[in-house]
Formats: sequence, structure tokens, C-alpha cells
Amino acid sequence: QVRLVESGGGLVQAGGSLRLSCAASGSISRINAMGWYRQAPGKQRELVATITVGGITNYAESVKGRFTISNISRDNAKNTVYLQMNSLKPEDTAVYYCYARTFVSEYWGQGTQVTVSS
Repeated sequence: QVRLVESGGGLVQAGGSLRLSCAASGSISRINAMGWYRQAPGKQRELVATITVGGITNYAESVKGRFTISNISRDNAKNTVYLQMNSLKPEDTAVYYCYARTFVSEYWGQGTQVTVSS
């Protein structure tokens, strides 16, 4: 089992920045990728960015050039990944969910709200 805990959401004005963090604990040696998805009201959950343990990244087109996902760091029995979000837009408003994948399972955090005011 893998447990994911997110932090760093909040309210920010358009053009501002936020950094989300996700700490994974439990069977972290089995994780081969981590990342972030988001879900806005009335919309489906969508990919934001993911990164493999080998450092291969994947970004949604809508966030390329504005968001950066960090490498997965492993320390103190936890895997941690960060999402630096710059030049935020009102359409980035959503609940952001941390995601972790092993070869057999997927895990999700409880989500953190990001609200961008215009």
C-alpha cells in the first residue's frame, strides 16, 4: 500500500505562483511514477503532469511552459514530488490530486484545492 499526502494549495491571483507537494509513504520502492491530476467543477479529472522514477516527464498541453514537476526525491522513507505552478490562470482552478503508480496499482491522494482569482 502507498499513502499520499498533498499540501500547498490555496488562493492566488492570476499570474501568481504556487507549489504543491506530495509525500508518498508505505511501499514506495514499488512506485515507478508519480504526478498530478486535477478536476474542475463539472469536468472530468485530467492529467496535469507526471514523472517516472527515470525522470521522464509528461505534461498537459495547457500547462506546458508554466508548470514544472520535480524529480522524485527519496528521503526518510518517503518519496516526494513537487509541482511548481507559475503564471496561474483562472482556468487552472481545480482540486489537484497526487497520483502514484506501481506495476499493479494506482494510488490517489485526497486532493488539495487551488483557486486562481481573476
